[in-house]
Amino acid sequence: MSIPQQFEGKLKLPCVAAPMFLVSGPDLVIETCKSGVVGTFPALNVRTTEGFEDWVIQIKQALADYENETGETAAPFGVNLISHRSNPRLAADLAVCVKHEVPLIITSLGAVASLVDDVHSYGGLVFHDVINLKFAKKAAAAGVDGLICVTAGAGGHAGTLSPFALIAEIRSFFDKTILLAGCLSKGHEIATAQMMGADLAYMGTRFIATKEAAAAAEYKEMILNAKAEDIVYTAKISGVNANFLLPSLTQAGIDLSKTPEKTEIDFGAELQVDEKEKAQGAWKHIWSAGQGVGSITDTPPVSQLIQNLHQEYCQAVSSQQERSKNYL
Repeated sequence: MSIPQQFEGKLKLPCVAAPMFLVSGPDLVIETCKSGVVGTFPALNVRTTEGFEDWVIQIKQALADYENETGETAAPFGVNLISHRSNPRLAADLAVCVKHEVPLIITSLGAVASLVDDVHSYGGLVFHDVINLKFAKKAAAAGVDGLICVTAGAGGHAGTLSPFALIAEIRSFFDKTILLAGCLSKGHEIATAQMMGADLAYMGTRFIATKEAAAAAEYKEMILNAKAEDIVYTAKISGVNANFLLPSLTQAGIDLSKTPEKTEIDFGAELQVDEKEKAQGAWKHIWSAGQGVGSITDTPPVSQLIQNLHQEYCQAVSSQQERSKNYL
């Protein structure tokens, strides 16, 4: 098992806060990193590459100021790049990341060896989302530094495999960093991810219900009220199978039984919608979440959430050590 050298001494928890569409922004990333967890955001959360670069500069400056003022070390931050061929901004957004030496790039919907080389040129890391062994082997061949096992029940674009199966199969050929995504909301679940063979936990939905998340108040409230049975897995929304909050689909007037299957993914079309139309469009009201929503009961500041997660994590590790004494 392996945690990247670039992360050593910079994390208070073995955890990455996942990049979430229309939820993760500078405030969430900055507070997450200041609290010792890797904070990330999707480049496409900003409508233009110029705006994306402004966010990168803002985050870098805020974290540098924090370190200078407190003497503390902030966790690294990361950016999610959609590496699918239909994303017309990929080259320009990658150039921004290289220019500003973004510490971590998270790629999804395609592992690209040339992109990995570009990030490695300045010492950055590339983690890639995978839902099965086929995609994992392709990403490993492209030279990525970490594989994010997006297992059954994860929010957003998720797979259907058990984490026990996927981690074990990937670990048989991949000796770099493995992250586990899927229904992680508590500190003891971060410890469990490590016990299962992952190096880092990858936690998304829990960070939606925080003060700094850019999610609408109604979205956060729906998270608090939802249970696992309220999550629906479908490709009819984005063209890729993903988990969504069924009540949000209902509110948006979407009846999945009458919604046709999408046959292709097109991020270019998504980006061509202007701001006014976007605000009026369905994506403002279609909300994703993972099956771990049932254990989320509050919306604290990120700093308090991570403090709670750290306490739960330490208690779980200590408890497991105590329980295991009878079997050693």
